[in-house]
Parts: sequence; C-alpha cells; structure tokens
Amino acid sequence: MRAREHPSSVHILLVPLLLSLIPLPLPHPPSHLEPQSIARNYIVRFLNYKPAADHRAYLESHLLSSPRWRWIERRNPAAAFPTDFGVVELDDRYRDGLIEELQGLGLVKDVVVDSSYSRSLFVDKSEKDWDFSEVQKGPGKLFTSMSFEEDGDRWPVGNGSVSWKRELLMERSQVTSLFGAEELWAKGFTGAKVKMAIFDTGIRANHPHFRNIKERTNWTNEDTLNDNIGHGTFVAGVIAGEDAECLGFAPDTEIYAFRVFTDAQVSYTSWFLDAFNYAIATNMDVLNLSIGGPDYLDLPFVEKVWELTANNVIMVSAIGNDGPLYGTLNNPADQSDVIGVGGIDYNNHIASFSSRGMSTWEIPHGYGRVKPDVVAYGREIMGSKISTGCKSLSGTSVASPVVAGVVCLLVSVIPENSRKNLLNPASMKQALVEGATKLSGPNIYEQGAGKLNLMASYEILKGYQPRASIFPSLLDYTDCPYFWPFCRQPLYAGAMPVIFNATIINGMGVVGFVETPPMWQPFDEVGNLLSIHFTYSDVIWPWTGFLALHMQIREEGAQFSGVIEGNVTVKVYSPALEGDKGRRSSTCVLHLKVKVIPTPPRSKRILWDQYHNIKYPPGYIPRDSLDVRNDILDWHGDHLHTNFHVMYNMLRDAGYYVETLGSPLTCFDASQYGTLLMVDLEDEFFKEEIEKLRDDVINVGLGLVVFAEWYNVDSMVKMRFFDDNTRSWWTPVTGGANIPALNDLLAPLGIAFGDKILTGDFSINGEQSHYASGTDIVKFPGGGYIHSFQFQDNSESGATQNILQATGMTKESAILGFLEAGRGRVAVYGDSNCLDSSHMVTNCYWLLRKILDFTSKGNKDSVLFHPSKVTAPLQKDNNQLPSRRNDVNFSTYSAVVGKDLLCHKDSRFEVWGTKGYGIQLMGRNRKLPGYPAMGLDSGLNPKVNESNHQPDESSRKTKWIYSGVVATNNMNRTMDFLGLLNHDESDIPMLVMSQWIIPAFVAMLCFLLFLSWRMRQKRRRRRKGSGAGSNRMTNLV
Repeated sequence: MRAREHPSSVHILLVPLLLSLIPLPLPHPPSHLEPQSIARNYIVRFLNYKPAADHRAYLESHLLSSPRWRWIERRNPAAAFPTDFGVVELDDRYRDGLIEELQGLGLVKDVVVDSSYSRSLFVDKSEKDWDFSEVQKGPGKLFTSMSFEEDGDRWPVGNGSVSWKRELLMERSQVTSLFGAEELWAKGFTGAKVKMAIFDTGIRANHPHFRNIKERTNWTNEDTLNDNIGHGTFVAGVIAGEDAECLGFAPDTEIYAFRVFTDAQVSYTSWFLDAFNYAIATNMDVLNLSIGGPDYLDLPFVEKVWELTANNVIMVSAIGNDGPLYGTLNNPADQSDVIGVGGIDYNNHIASFSSRGMSTWEIPHGYGRVKPDVVAYGREIMGSKISTGCKSLSGTSVASPVVAGVVCLLVSVIPENSRKNLLNPASMKQALVEGATKLSGPNIYEQGAGKLNLMASYEILKGYQPRASIFPSLLDYTDCPYFWPFCRQPLYAGAMPVIFNATIINGMGVVGFVETPPMWQPFDEVGNLLSIHFTYSDVIWPWTGFLALHMQIREEGAQFSGVIEGNVTVKVYSPALEGDKGRRSSTCVLHLKVKVIPTPPRSKRILWDQYHNIKYPPGYIPRDSLDVRNDILDWHGDHLHTNFHVMYNMLRDAGYYVETLGSPLTCFDASQYGTLLMVDLEDEFFKEEIEKLRDDVINVGLGLVVFAEWYNVDSMVKMRFFDDNTRSWWTPVTGGANIPALNDLLAPLGIAFGDKILTGDFSINGEQSHYASGTDIVKFPGGGYIHSFQFQDNSESGATQNILQATGMTKESAILGFLEAGRGRVAVYGDSNCLDSSHMVTNCYWLLRKILDFTSKGNKDSVLFHPSKVTAPLQKDNNQLPSRRNDVNFSTYSAVVGKDLLCHKDSRFEVWGTKGYGIQLMGRNRKLPGYPAMGLDSGLNPKVNESNHQPDESSRKTKWIYSGVVATNNMNRTMDFLGLLNHDESDIPMLVMSQWIIPAFVAMLCFLLFLSWRMRQKRRRRRKGSGAGSNRMTNLV
C-alpha cells in the first residue's frame, strides 16, 4: 500500500511544476492595449518580380517548415501577374528570430508589418455644430478624406463618435462649366480611350450615371464589389458622370474601380500594393487617390507610388484636410512625382480645410518643397450618389477628382498612338502648373501654381515637346504675399543661407541627370554680391528631382540696398529612348529676383533653433497640449514657416529679422545675434554645444530665450498604447519637450525645469494668458526675477497637490524667469503652446515681445521686472530633476545621439562640413547618458534589455530605421502587473519580470523538491532490493 502512495505524491509535485511553466493568466487589457493575438501578418518584399508560388517556394526552402510561420494566399486579380512581395503570418513567440532570418535571405529586400489603415472622414472645421473634443486621430498612416455631408445625414468621424448635420451654403454648381469643359467637348474630346483607376470604396454595377465602367475589382477581405459608403461613387461621378445635374469632366473615360477600403473604411498595406501592381500590369493611364496621411516614411507605400509613376501612371491625390494649419501636407500628394491638389471655394479663396505646405521631409537641414501643385474647387461640389441621384460634398478629396477628370480630358486630346511618347506624369504636371492661374491673396504654400486652368493647359499640351523645367520657374522675393515667407524678409550680409527648394520636372524621360552644374547668371555687376551654392538630385527619378538654392550676400554687400536679379540655369538630360538618335537634353531656367538691405544691427537679429526639434515621423512625438484630443502627434514640422508662421509674421512686424539654424549650436557666430530663440525642443545636445552656449551668453553677450513644454515620465508611460494601424506598441520618444536635455543645457546658468504638467489661466498686467500643459521652473539663481502662479497639476505625480488645492492649501508654481548672466540675458518660460498655431488657446506674443526687448536690447518692463519679483535662489537636488527614459532607443530619432557633430548646408558656407566655430576638426559622437549600447530592433520604439545603466561617453554606431519598417514587441503577451490592482500600465521590464521570473522561481523550487524525492527513492531501492525497485518504477510509469 505504501508503494502505491508514492505515485500520488509524485503527481502532487508534478502538478505545480507543470502549472508553474505556464505564464500567469493575463487580465483583460483596456481598449488602448495590445489585443490578445498570437500571430500577425507581415509583408516580405523581394528584390525581383516572380509568381507568388515561386516566392513561397523560396521561403519554404530556406525556412524550417514549422507552425512558426505561414504563407498567406492572396486571392485577388493581381494573383495572375508576377509580384514583388508576399504576406506571411508570423507567430509572435518566434517573430524576432523569423524576421532576422527572413531579412538575411539574399532575395529578400525587407520585412514590414502589414499595417491597417483607417480613413478618417474629416470635415470643414469652420462649420457650426461640431465638437472635436472627443475626436481621436490615431497614429500610423492615416488615410483622410472629405466630410460626408448631405442634408439630414450623420456620419462617424474617424475613430471618434462625432456626428453632424450641415446645410448647404450655396446653390449647387456644375463644376465642369466653371472650368470650361464644354469647349473641349465641342471639339470632340470627352476622355475616350483613357483608362482611369479610382482607388476608393468601389462602385455599383449598372449605375445609371456612367456609360463606361470597364472593370470593378475588390482588394479587401469583404465579398462585394459594391460601394456601400458612397465615396467611390461620388469620386467617379465627378470624373466621368453623365447625369445632367452632376456632370463629370470626361464622360467617355474608361472607369476601373479599385475597391481598396471596406465598409468600415479600413485597408491594409498589402491590399494597396497588390492593387498598385495590378494598375501597373493593366496599363492604367490615370489614378485618383482621394486619401492620404502624414507618414511619408511608410517606405513600402511610398516606394510603390514611385514605381507606379515610373511606369507612366499619372497619379492625382488630395493634399489633405488638415488646414488651415501649415506643414500639414498628406502623403502621397506631397511626393514630387504626384499631382497634389488643394481646395478652394467659389470665391477663389483657399478652403479652410485645405492643408498647407511646405513639405516637411527636408527639415531640419533643408527647406520644404512647394505643395500643393494646383488648387481646384473643393467646396459644395456635385457628384453621384450610391444608386442614383446627385449630392454635394466638400473637401480636398472632392478637389482631387476634379483635377483627375481634367487630366483624363487632357489625355484624350493627344492622339492615342502618340500618348506614351508625349504624356507622362511630368509632362502632365508641366501642363497643369504652367497653365494654372495665380490667385491674388494666397501664398505659394497655400495655392501652389494657382487655380487649375483647363484651356491654358490644353494649349500647352497641343504643342508640347518633351522638355525639362523648374517649378516654380520664377522666384520673385519682392512679390508679396505670393512668395511668403521670403518676401517678408530681405537678404543681407552675414545671415544664415536662405534656402529655396525648387522641383525639377523632367518630361523627357523617367530617368534624368544634371549634365552641368547649375549656374547663377546675374543681370548686372551688382548681382555678384549674391553667392549661391546649389544642392540637387544626383538622379532625377521618377520624372522629378530637387534643386535647392542656398543664398548668401557676400560680406562686401553689408551696406548694399537694392534688388538683385538674374537667372539660374541647369542643363538636364535623359538617356535616349527607343527610336531616338541620341539622348534628350534640355536647359532649365529659373528667374530669380531678391531684395537686399544693409545688415541689421545685432539687437534686431534673432536665430531660431530648428536643429533640436524632432517631429513625427519617424517617432511618436506627442502633442504639446494634452488638452487636445483629436491630434496626438507633433507632426507639423515645428518650423518658423509651418506651425509657428503667425509668430514669425509678428516678429517681422515688430522689426526683428529671424533666421533659421538647422545645424548644431557650434555652427553660428553668437556675436552677430541679439537672441537665440529655442522653442519646444525635443532633441539632445552635444557637449560642445553646451560649453559654447554658456560662453556665448556669459562672455559674448548673447540673449537666450527658452520656451519649454511638459515632461513627466509617469504620464508618458500612461500615453503608451497599442496602435491598431501599425499593430505595434507606441511609446512617446519624449515629452512635449526634452526637459532633461534642456536642463543639461541650462545647468551652467543654474536653471532647471521640473516635471509638473500645469494647466490654467493667469494674468500679467491685465494680459490674460492660458498655460496649456506647461512645466515649472525648479532651479533658478538668486537675484533673478521669477513669476509664479497657481495652476492645476495634471501630471501623474500631481494628484496629491490637486487634493491640497481642493482643500484650500494651494501652492504657486514658477513658470517665467529672467536672469542677467555675465554679458548676456536669459529668459525661460515653461509653455510653448501660446506660440504654436496648431492648438493655440491664447497667444503670448505680447510676452515674447517684452522678453526680446530684454534679451536683445536690455530693456526691462516695469511689471515683469518689478522689485517684488526678485527671487531668492530656487534649489533642487540634481537627483530630483526629471530623468531620461531608459526604455526608448532615442538614437533612432535623434540628430545628436550616436551622430557626429557637423555643420550642415543650412549654416554659413565657411563652416559647411566642419564642427563649427572654434571647434577642433576631430570626430566625436554624442552618447546619451543613461542609454545603453544596443543593437536596434525594428520597431517604432525599440526597447532595451536592461533598465539600469551607467552614463557612458563612448561613441556608438547606429543605423537608421524608418518608421514602420518592422513593428516589433519583445513580449509575446501583455500583462499589466500593477494593473491587477489599479489597471495602470507598467513598464516593459516590470512586465517581463512579473510574467516570467515568478513562474520560473516556482518551477525551480518544484524541480528541487522532485530531485529530493527521487534521491530518497533510490536509497529505498538499494535497501529493499532490485525487485521492489522495479515494481515501484513500473507503477511510476
């Protein structure tokens, strides 16, 4: 009987042993956390086009056949053609290893997550009855669209729950008549034999408004070809409808409806890639994409658009509905090979919803390109309903099909047998921008070339011969407001280079080259005072390239006042095409006219620090104001001419001259400037920058103004969420500003910011201001001037203070400080939202003017510098200051961490390629204290394997990773350890420890108990003999 008891005891020991090997059960996550999934789809891009079966066989021959991965069959019309990618499902438990294995294969280009795209239905925010307080705009590549607005209809907006009802503002108009389409119809041009691809929500068969629906294809996971939303049908109606109430431009155009969005307005990268490949394979002529998003680093999508246009498909795309804000261009309309369309109303005013330029790809070292290319009517445009009848909609995605319809009409003008020789994305763009009518009032970054002019473009195409050109072909810095911001500030000697980024449009071929370097040819001797350096595309592909002019006035022109005029010429060539006798060549001319003034006094010159701003993409840079719910990303560029453009105009009106520095602080001569203006900075600083700035302030007399932002690690952890679009974890790279870095910069001056998130209203001398998610000043030298007010602290650590405030125990927070330091003067303020046009509640331009009066001129306002504001030293231990996060690989996004100190081509010509003024030309990489050396993972915010590291000044080489290349997560499941009590999110190290260390400890304990029991059994067998031992072993089995 005793022998039978032993197996039971063994079983009792084995049960906890086996249970301990299972991870602890996970609580159900809140909606913002990662869904419980064990596999995700990834796109494997190959170097060559082959049948999908061949790609599959290649992977199966090189990867172990196991349930770790699975090939996903794509059953759509593109399956009949060779492809350059495949979709695979990867088990999360083996994902990292599989991705590394896949990327190591010789024929694999890269591996990217198959992102889910949500198209938000944006509306004209100027209309009444809108409440945007709850609208959430998720990250990733968001596809935006126009408002769906019909009498009595209510539609959801994006991921929010907003609805609306809007009345039509004016009588419905025939947009075709406004552009004179009847003139071309009368000549017999109606879009015949033009293949028009409409990428949208589909269209219903036998729709009475269309005479030539050639093909409908479905690329979604829904089993329908019909449009159940109405957007795709409306777009098709604007292009090719024939109903008398809502005529389209090209009624005989062949419609190819690509259904790439579900009824829930969701799509995937792979659906688009397949549909794009099919459009290439079936020789589409024109493609309309009335959607877009802010992520221009979504490489699979961007590169496929390049490939599409390289195959002679003319793409027309909406510029976006994020106006009237600047720096809000949407991709792919912001690509130079795509015709980007903005919207106007019937009074030829830029529509409030239409996104504004410039492009932000080039920031911080360069300057953005001109977009949109053209504008067209986009408000209250008539189009087709789902089944029958007409309706009116507004948005840039309405303006886009207006231009697409015009393009179809113009394509039909060229005889079919010569279209491919003359028409391409470049020649069509040349016809549109050169024929456009410039509007009086809007600037070039609002209207591009101007309003679409159908008949002028027709005349250009009639006699078109392949050539290259520059857009814009005229830079007249005396023409205001069209050439804003350049016309607002003349050139002068000693300034940072003024950069203009023009576009080379090459109608001669998809590939082109600059044959001879660009040349500046002034009209007279005085023009030699203008020195121009050029940067340009090594290869002009597809169809377009860039030509950047870096302009400086020579020192001998310091007292010159007048106008300089001349031409910039550049010769472009393309390889010979079939039938050509030789290569095609063309000389492009850009006419330049600039105004020059004597160099202003130092006190009037301000230098804006652009270099230390980080924007989305590629990182999750959170918004500055946490009160804003409908835009969680800081993606407008943080440039003087984008979301700070109103402040720029104010400074110019006040008589200041503002220059931009896109290089480190070692790359400017402080003796030339009254004030260095640093606003909303997210990046780190080189050690040399910190040392130089201290010397510039104390010994050179430079004024320093810093507008900071919130930074609180606990709150940043709270903001971490799982994004359904990219299906990866998104962690803020930093706060609204990088306070630990700013504190390092200001430490030699004895100043530091804290980690409060303060919100509230305050008043100084009758000037009402709003403090929106700003920080506090916690260290400041005695003898300076400090202004403190009572605010609500919205940080995670501010709960106790808020309770005290509710009971009447209030405490003021310091937010504004003034200090004289050596020969220089310093002013610091904890909030930048009052300068940022994006989400401003009230501006603080009045305060900025008084601050600059102090830092640049030494003038002290009687209120700001009242004796009662003189402060005793504010002290706080350094170990109590805000600390850096150590779970985010900051070098992926930083221009400093892991990079060389180098002056770029936005700095003075004499320091290009050097370390700057007075810096030895020796290599030095900046390594961020508290960040360990690590191999970069492939996600948006790669995580480290350790949480505690000592500062290390050694250099570290890093590689650049584009946003969305591979979304990774080191956890197979999600567990909110502390959330078992309060549902708050823990950091990664705690999550990993809680999920595996405790079960491992239990397993080890049980294993030791099991070994102890086995040893006792062996001793018993020796005593009782081999027979009994055999019986016991048999029982155990």
